[in-house]
Amino acid sequence: MPKTKVIAVANQKGGVGKSTTVYNLGAGLAMDGKRVLLVDVDPQGDLTKMLGQRKPHEMPLTLGNVMNDVVANAHRDGHPEIIRHGEGFDFVPANRTLSAVEVGLVNAMSRETVLKQYLDGVKSEYDYVLLDCRPSLGMLVINALSASDYVLIPVQADYLAAEDMTELVGTVQSIQRQINPKLKIGGVFLTMANETNFRKDIVKTVKENFGKHLPVLQTVIPATVRLAEISTADKSIFLHEPRGRAAKSYRNLVKEVTDIGNRQRSKSALSR
Repeated sequence: MPKTKVIAVANQKGGVGKSTTVYNLGAGLAMDGKRVLLVDVDPQGDLTKMLGQRKPHEMPLTLGNVMNDVVANAHRDGHPEIIRHGEGFDFVPANRTLSAVEVGLVNAMSRETVLKQYLDGVKSEYDYVLLDCRPSLGMLVINALSASDYVLIPVQADYLAAEDMTELVGTVQSIQRQINPKLKIGGVFLTMANETNFRKDIVKTVKENFGKHLPVLQTVIPATVRLAEISTADKSIFLHEPRGRAAKSYRNLVKEVTDIGNRQRSKSALSR
Protein backbone atom coordinates (compact mmCIF):
# COMPACT_ATOMS: atom_id res chain seq x y z
CA MET A 1 0.00 0.00 0.00
CA PRO A 2 1.41 3.46 -0.91
CA LYS A 3 2.46 5.47 2.09
CA THR A 4 0.01 8.14 3.24
CA LYS A 5 1.12 11.71 2.59
CA VAL A 6 0.19 14.22 5.30
CA ILE A 7 0.22 17.80 3.98
CA ALA A 8 -0.15 20.97 6.05
CA VAL A 9 -1.43 24.08 4.27
CA ALA A 10 0.00 26.92 6.33
CA ASN A 11 0.76 30.62 6.36
CA GLN A 12 0.69 32.80 9.47
CA LYS A 13 -0.95 35.52 7.38
CA GLY A 14 -4.73 35.21 7.24
CA GLY A 15 -6.90 35.62 4.17
CA VAL A 16 -4.61 33.87 1.70
CA GLY A 17 -7.01 31.07 0.76
CA LYS A 18 -5.86 28.19 2.98
CA SER A 19 -9.31 26.73 3.65
CA THR A 20 -10.41 27.18 0.05
CA THR A 21 -7.25 25.43 -1.10
CA VAL A 22 -7.67 22.51 1.30
CA TYR A 23 -11.27 22.00 0.17
CA ASN A 24 -10.58 22.16 -3.56
CA LEU A 25 -7.32 20.24 -3.38
CA GLY A 26 -9.06 17.50 -1.38
CA ALA A 27 -12.00 17.38 -3.77
CA GLY A 28 -9.66 17.25 -6.77
CA LEU A 29 -7.60 14.41 -5.30
CA ALA A 30 -10.81 12.51 -4.52
CA MET A 31 -11.95 13.01 -8.14
CA ASP A 32 -8.68 11.35 -9.18
CA GLY A 33 -9.59 8.31 -7.13
CA LYS A 34 -7.46 9.08 -4.09
CA ARG A 35 -8.64 8.36 -0.57
CA VAL A 36 -8.57 11.74 1.17
CA LEU A 37 -9.07 13.05 4.70
CA LEU A 38 -9.35 16.77 5.40
CA VAL A 39 -8.67 17.97 8.95
CA ASP A 40 -9.71 21.41 10.16
CA VAL A 41 -6.99 22.56 12.56
CA ASP A 42 -8.42 26.05 13.03
CA PRO A 43 -10.74 26.91 15.96
CA GLN A 44 -12.64 29.33 13.69
CA GLY A 45 -13.91 26.31 11.76
CA ASP A 46 -13.89 28.00 8.35
CA LEU A 47 -13.20 24.75 6.50
CA THR A 48 -15.88 23.01 8.54
CA LYS A 49 -18.40 25.67 7.49
CA MET A 50 -17.38 25.34 3.83
CA LEU A 51 -18.03 21.62 4.05
CA GLY A 52 -21.65 22.20 5.01
CA GLN A 53 -21.49 22.31 8.81
CA ARG A 54 -22.84 25.84 9.25
CA LYS A 55 -22.81 25.78 13.06
CA PRO A 56 -19.50 24.15 13.97
CA HIS A 57 -19.57 25.48 17.53
CA GLU A 58 -22.67 23.38 18.22
CA MET A 59 -21.08 20.15 17.01
CA PRO A 60 -20.62 17.65 19.84
CA LEU A 61 -17.58 15.85 18.43
CA THR A 62 -14.69 17.60 16.68
CA LEU A 63 -10.91 17.58 16.45
CA GLY A 64 -10.71 19.29 19.82
CA ASN A 65 -12.43 16.34 21.50
CA VAL A 66 -10.17 13.70 19.99
CA MET A 67 -7.01 15.66 20.73
CA ASN A 68 -8.18 15.94 24.34
CA ASP A 69 -8.64 12.16 24.28
CA VAL A 70 -5.01 11.74 23.21
CA VAL A 71 -3.79 13.99 26.02
CA ALA A 72 -5.94 12.11 28.55
CA ASN A 73 -4.96 8.72 27.09
CA ALA A 74 -8.66 7.97 26.61
CA HIS A 75 -10.06 5.74 23.87
CA ARG A 76 -13.25 5.85 21.78
CA ASP A 77 -14.80 3.02 19.80
CA GLY A 78 -14.24 3.74 16.13
CA HIS A 79 -13.89 7.28 14.81
CA PRO A 80 -17.31 8.97 14.94
CA GLU A 81 -15.60 12.37 14.56
CA ILE A 82 -14.84 11.57 10.90
CA ILE A 83 -17.62 12.75 8.56
CA ARG A 84 -18.15 11.60 4.97
CA HIS A 85 -18.58 14.40 2.44
CA GLY A 86 -20.72 14.10 -0.69
CA GLU A 87 -17.74 14.79 -2.97
CA GLY A 88 -16.01 11.58 -2.00
CA PHE A 89 -13.64 12.49 0.83
CA ASP A 90 -13.78 12.42 4.63
CA PHE A 91 -13.18 15.27 7.05
CA VAL A 92 -12.68 16.00 10.73
CA PRO A 93 -14.45 19.24 11.78
CA ALA A 94 -13.21 21.86 14.21
CA ASN A 95 -14.72 24.50 16.46
CA ARG A 96 -13.67 26.79 19.27
CA THR A 97 -12.96 23.87 21.62
CA LEU A 98 -9.63 23.75 19.77
CA SER A 99 -8.67 27.06 21.37
CA ALA A 100 -8.94 25.49 24.81
CA VAL A 101 -6.96 22.49 23.55
CA GLU A 102 -4.19 24.79 22.33
CA VAL A 103 -3.96 26.48 25.74
CA GLY A 104 -3.94 23.10 27.48
CA LEU A 105 -1.18 21.74 25.26
CA VAL A 106 1.33 24.05 26.93
CA ASN A 107 1.38 21.71 29.93
CA ALA A 108 0.82 18.42 28.09
CA MET A 109 3.34 15.62 27.68
CA SER A 110 4.69 15.44 24.10
CA ARG A 111 2.69 18.58 23.44
CA GLU A 112 4.04 19.05 19.89
CA THR A 113 2.91 15.61 18.71
CA VAL A 114 -0.65 15.24 20.02
CA LEU A 115 -2.15 15.72 16.54
CA LYS A 116 0.37 13.29 15.07
CA GLN A 117 -0.61 10.67 17.63
CA TYR A 118 -4.24 11.05 16.57
CA LEU A 119 -3.47 10.95 12.85
CA ASP A 120 -1.24 7.89 13.26
CA GLY A 121 -4.39 6.04 14.31
CA VAL A 122 -6.46 6.98 11.24
CA LYS A 123 -4.18 7.86 8.31
CA SER A 124 -3.57 4.31 7.08
CA GLU A 125 -7.04 4.43 5.50
CA TYR A 126 -6.05 7.35 3.25
CA ASP A 127 -3.65 8.29 0.48
CA TYR A 128 -3.64 11.96 1.47
CA VAL A 129 -4.40 13.81 4.71
CA LEU A 130 -4.70 17.60 4.31
CA LEU A 131 -4.42 19.86 7.34
CA ASP A 132 -5.98 23.33 7.25
CA CYS A 133 -3.89 25.42 9.67
CA ARG A 134 -4.95 28.53 11.53
CA PRO A 135 -3.22 31.83 10.63
CA SER A 136 -0.61 31.77 13.38
CA LEU A 137 2.55 29.94 14.39
CA GLY A 138 1.13 28.70 17.70
CA MET A 139 0.95 25.24 19.19
CA LEU A 140 -1.76 23.95 16.81
CA VAL A 141 0.33 24.86 13.78
CA ILE A 142 3.41 23.30 15.38
CA ASN A 143 1.33 20.14 15.92
CA ALA A 144 0.27 20.18 12.27
CA LEU A 145 3.83 20.60 11.01
CA SER A 146 5.09 17.92 13.39
CA ALA A 147 2.56 15.49 11.88
CA SER A 148 3.23 16.38 8.23
CA ASP A 149 5.42 15.10 5.45
CA TYR A 150 5.46 18.52 3.86
CA VAL A 151 3.89 21.94 3.96
CA LEU A 152 2.29 23.93 1.16
CA ILE A 153 2.38 27.72 1.53
CA PRO A 154 -0.29 29.77 -0.26
CA VAL A 155 0.78 33.37 -0.74
CA GLN A 156 -1.48 36.19 -1.84
CA ALA A 157 -0.34 37.43 -5.25
CA ASP A 158 0.10 41.05 -4.19
CA TYR A 159 2.02 40.14 -1.06
CA LEU A 160 5.41 38.97 -2.25
CA ALA A 161 7.92 40.33 0.25
CA ALA A 162 10.36 37.53 0.98
CA GLU A 163 11.05 38.71 4.52
CA ASP A 164 7.44 37.94 5.45
CA MET A 165 8.16 34.24 4.91
CA THR A 166 11.13 34.20 7.26
CA GLU A 167 9.22 33.36 10.44
CA LEU A 168 7.26 30.46 8.91
CA VAL A 169 10.36 29.02 7.25
CA GLY A 170 12.23 29.37 10.54
CA THR A 171 9.48 27.45 12.34
CA VAL A 172 9.61 24.69 9.71
CA GLN A 173 13.38 24.43 10.04
CA SER A 174 13.15 24.31 13.83
CA ILE A 175 10.63 21.47 13.66
CA GLN A 176 12.84 19.66 11.14
CA ARG A 177 15.76 19.80 13.57
CA GLN A 178 13.95 19.05 16.80
CA ILE A 179 10.79 17.02 16.12
CA ASN A 180 10.12 15.94 12.53
CA PRO A 181 13.25 15.48 10.38
CA LYS A 182 11.20 14.27 7.39
CA LEU A 183 9.27 17.56 7.13
CA LYS A 184 9.82 19.36 3.82
CA ILE A 185 8.49 22.52 2.22
CA GLY A 186 6.52 21.18 -0.75
CA GLY A 187 6.21 24.59 -2.31
CA VAL A 188 4.96 28.15 -2.32
CA PHE A 189 2.10 28.97 -4.70
CA LEU A 190 0.17 32.12 -5.53
CA THR A 191 -3.47 32.71 -4.68
CA MET A 192 -5.95 35.52 -5.36
CA ALA A 193 -4.19 36.70 -8.51
CA ASN A 194 -6.35 39.33 -10.20
CA GLU A 195 -6.29 40.55 -13.80
CA THR A 196 -3.53 43.07 -13.15
CA ASN A 197 -1.09 40.61 -11.58
CA PHE A 198 -2.27 37.45 -13.34
CA ARG A 199 0.38 37.61 -16.01
CA LYS A 200 2.64 35.06 -17.64
CA ASP A 201 5.75 36.06 -15.72
CA ILE A 202 4.19 36.02 -12.26
CA VAL A 203 5.76 32.68 -11.28
CA LYS A 204 9.10 34.09 -12.38
CA THR A 205 8.49 37.06 -10.09
CA VAL A 206 7.78 34.76 -7.15
CA LYS A 207 10.90 32.72 -7.89
CA GLU A 208 12.94 35.90 -7.78
CA ASN A 209 11.48 36.63 -4.32
CA PHE A 210 11.48 33.14 -2.83
CA GLY A 211 13.24 30.78 -5.22
CA LYS A 212 16.70 30.92 -3.68
CA HIS A 213 15.40 29.30 -0.51
CA LEU A 214 12.01 27.74 -1.32
CA PRO A 215 10.51 25.60 -4.09
CA VAL A 216 7.92 27.54 -6.07
CA LEU A 217 5.00 25.73 -7.71
CA GLN A 218 3.80 26.64 -11.20
CA THR A 219 0.16 26.87 -10.12
CA VAL A 220 -1.38 30.33 -9.79
CA ILE A 221 -4.88 30.49 -8.30
CA PRO A 222 -6.92 33.38 -9.75
CA ALA A 223 -9.22 35.69 -7.82
CA THR A 224 -12.67 34.92 -9.25
CA VAL A 225 -16.20 35.56 -8.06
CA ARG A 226 -17.06 31.87 -8.32
CA LEU A 227 -14.10 30.91 -6.13
CA ALA A 228 -15.12 33.50 -3.54
CA GLU A 229 -18.58 31.91 -3.47
CA ILE A 230 -17.16 28.56 -2.34
CA SER A 231 -17.44 29.55 1.32
CA THR A 232 -21.25 29.44 1.09
CA ALA A 233 -21.87 27.29 -2.00
CA ASP A 234 -21.54 23.90 -0.23
CA LYS A 235 -19.56 22.57 -3.19
CA SER A 236 -16.03 22.71 -4.53
CA ILE A 237 -15.03 24.75 -7.55
CA PHE A 238 -15.12 21.55 -9.61
CA LEU A 239 -18.90 21.41 -9.13
CA HIS A 240 -19.54 25.14 -8.80
CA GLU A 241 -17.78 26.22 -12.01
CA PRO A 242 -16.05 23.18 -13.53
CA ARG A 243 -14.91 24.91 -16.72
CA GLY A 244 -13.68 28.15 -15.18
CA ARG A 245 -10.14 29.41 -14.64
CA ALA A 246 -10.15 28.58 -10.94
CA ALA A 247 -11.10 24.94 -11.53
CA LYS A 248 -8.35 24.65 -14.14
CA SER A 249 -5.83 26.13 -11.70
CA TYR A 250 -6.83 23.74 -8.92
CA ARG A 251 -6.53 20.80 -11.32
CA ASN A 252 -2.98 21.96 -11.94
CA LEU A 253 -2.35 22.12 -8.19
CA VAL A 254 -3.72 18.58 -7.77
CA LYS A 255 -1.26 17.40 -10.41
CA GLU A 256 1.67 19.19 -8.80
CA VAL A 257 0.80 17.81 -5.36
CA THR A 258 0.43 14.30 -6.79
CA ASP A 259 3.82 14.63 -8.48
CA ILE A 260 5.44 15.73 -5.20
CA GLY A 261 3.94 12.72 -3.42
CA ASN A 262 5.05 10.32 -6.15
CA ARG A 263 8.60 11.68 -6.10
CA GLN A 264 8.79 11.31 -2.32
CA ARG A 265 7.42 7.78 -2.47
CA SER A 266 10.00 6.90 -5.12
CA LYS A 267 12.81 8.28 -2.99
CA SER A 268 11.56 6.29 0.01
CA ALA A 269 11.47 3.10 -2.07
CA LEU A 270 15.02 3.66 -3.35
CA SER A 271 16.35 4.31 0.14
CA ARG A 272 15.06 1.02 1.48
